[in-house]
Amino acid sequence: MFETLSPPNPDKILQLMQMFRADPRPDKIDLGVGVYRNAEGITPIMRAVKAAEKRLWESETTKAYTAVAGDPAYHAAMRDLVLGEAAPSGRVAALATPGGTGAIRQSLELVRMVRPEATVWLSAPTWPNHPSIIRYLKLPMAEYRYFDNATRDVDFAGMMADLDRVAEGDVVLLHGCCHNPTGANLTFDQWREVTELLLKKGALPFVDIAYQGFGDGLDEDAAGLRHMASHMPEMLIAASCSKNFGIYRERAGIVLALADDPRRREVLQGNLAYLNRQNYSFPPDHGARLVTMVLEDPALRADWQAELEEMRINMLKIRQLLAEELRRLSNSDRFDFIARHRGMFSRLGATPEQVEAMREKYGIYMVGDSRINIAGLTEETVPILARAMIEVGM
Repeated sequence: MFETLSPPNPDKILQLMQMFRADPRPDKIDLGVGVYRNAEGITPIMRAVKAAEKRLWESETTKAYTAVAGDPAYHAAMRDLVLGEAAPSGRVAALATPGGTGAIRQSLELVRMVRPEATVWLSAPTWPNHPSIIRYLKLPMAEYRYFDNATRDVDFAGMMADLDRVAEGDVVLLHGCCHNPTGANLTFDQWREVTELLLKKGALPFVDIAYQGFGDGLDEDAAGLRHMASHMPEMLIAASCSKNFGIYRERAGIVLALADDPRRREVLQGNLAYLNRQNYSFPPDHGARLVTMVLEDPALRADWQAELEEMRINMLKIRQLLAEELRRLSNSDRFDFIARHRGMFSRLGATPEQVEAMREKYGIYMVGDSRINIAGLTEETVPILARAMIEVGM
């Protein structure tokens, strides 16, 4: 039967990774892969995670399964981290998943189960796994404007105009702080306006958040999401621990699903567990347990937050350095948006031809739409990128 298979559409980011590895130039620069790197170009194991892992190795007595929905302690720790006091525990069902992508998949499986005719609205742009999963599940899909290519900021007027066409029961997928691949984020006041519109429309917000703590701080980055959670009767959240805990390969993710009363929450919890059972039964636990240990232990949590803050400040510093160098070389302020953006990503505004020229002439690798990973830069490579951008005509 396998002769009927056709090759899947290639993943552009994975293709870029392969091209980078095959490039023999020693001074090549990888700005495509979305992982945090320190000044030495290493994705470090965070101190608190390392300490928790050592404790776990010394104290763990079994590798038996946890619950189908995952460890309740992990649910509680992540509910507190993401939602704070925005929603009481009696409203929140939770499901441990293999990474943030697993959380997205299970959330959309839930949507298909309860309302297969619902249109899922996506920002333009978004991450490739969003439309790919939606198409695979055969859910209706539509786009709303998000990014203004001229200002390099959120096209909020366009976004609100498009979301005004959302129907009751539709799902609107939103990016938490630092999550949109452009680097442009909604302000808190804009989160409030989106909340009011979705309430009026009777739509279900679905927030994908993977970079909490990378923008302006843990609580600041969750403020808009928490406002929405405190006002919406129902909501879906897909959260990942890969980035802010640095445990990419451990695949620790979670679905937080908000219901409007405790009885519906119990039914929701049962259906989430059912979805895990159908897909992979019990979720992975090692990364989730490390996260739980860090968040529950005051000393480990304090050290984790301190290191996360160091990472955040480092990315802001790199942003500022790049914006200043581009201002110096171009004698203009047209690249100042880089300093305004937050998190790991910014879309530079280069044409595909300019992106290709930077790769061929300078060994600088970025995604075709000119999205770069700021954390892939160091103080030494910032001038190299800036010079290349100017020399290719940006």
